[in-house]
Amino acid sequence: MSEALKTELVNFSELTGEAGSARKAELARHVAALFALTSERCSDEQVGVYDSVLLRLVDMVEAEVRRYVAEQMSGLSRGPQDTIRRLADDDIEVAEPILLRSSILSDEDLISIAEKRGNSHCYAIAQREVLSENVTDILVQRGDLKVKRKVASNDGASLSDASVQSLISDAASDATLQNFLSDRADLAEAHISSLVAIASDEVRKKLHDSGQSEAAERVGEAADIAAQHMSNQYWLGRYDFDTAKARVMLLAKRGMVNEAALRRFASEDRFAEAVATFALMIRGDVEELSHCMVSPNPEPFIVLAKAYGFSSISVSALLSIGPWRHRLTPEVRNLAVAYFGRLTVAEAKRKMSHWNTNVVS
Repeated sequence: MSEALKTELVNFSELTGEAGSARKAELARHVAALFALTSERCSDEQVGVYDSVLLRLVDMVEAEVRRYVAEQMSGLSRGPQDTIRRLADDDIEVAEPILLRSSILSDEDLISIAEKRGNSHCYAIAQREVLSENVTDILVQRGDLKVKRKVASNDGASLSDASVQSLISDAASDATLQNFLSDRADLAEAHISSLVAIASDEVRKKLHDSGQSEAAERVGEAADIAAQHMSNQYWLGRYDFDTAKARVMLLAKRGMVNEAALRRFASEDRFAEAVATFALMIRGDVEELSHCMVSPNPEPFIVLAKAYGFSSISVSALLSIGPWRHRLTPEVRNLAVAYFGRLTVAEAKRKMSHWNTNVVS
């Protein structure tokens, strides 16, 4: 069967001499297009036959034709693996569509190409919708600044701690990379602090260069406060609180703002709506409470929740959503829930009476 199919696809004996050049290109295009149309209906054996035929053809044709074959193969969920690997390791004008889109390539394939090829191949890989830490580690290690910027700006790229630290180090001298990193939603607290420190250093240098040495010294004194504020803003900037407040107000008009609604928002990880609901239930300010519910120290929130009679179920749910999902460790969450259980309503109200309006934020 295999030999019959192979003969039906291509008669290689007809492809000799100069007259065969155009025929090779025509056949390569034809076979690639045919497989793209029928790939989902082919048996594994038939896919193997197509693979052997295409692999032989792509080595016989010019780059323009190989590019056409690559484009036909790039979007397939199953395909001729050896041919796809061959095309991915070709010159970038051929390899690009495969590197950008092919799900046939494994992490090992991508790593091998990134290690062997140059920045053009790395840049194409960096644009894939999903990238594992193993792949991004190689891209960050071997890629130039353009590749690193693309990795940092790719929301689908998972980054290891080592890669983030390396990118932050490079970002010290590149404002664009700083901006891309600051837009990521998966940075750990220590990484955010490192980014803030870079910005502070830049401000201090500018002040020194302009002769404002005294002001430059004050930058260092305020670094910790600025770091906390900028860190909160980093997380909060991802949410639309105005729209959330409007939605919650509509629920309030129907008498549907209660702990059940709060827990529903928490179960759906709708952080902005949860903050707006909590604020309405305690008659608080959404902006202040958003800072309270993003802080790495959840104690003010625990005190508020206890003072206003919220249940431990609601408190536990809120401690695991939005920014707190990333900023609080399981240990911190457990300690916060235990503290909520020990705290009495009277103690919570007494603590609140000693707060000024700035403590929560």
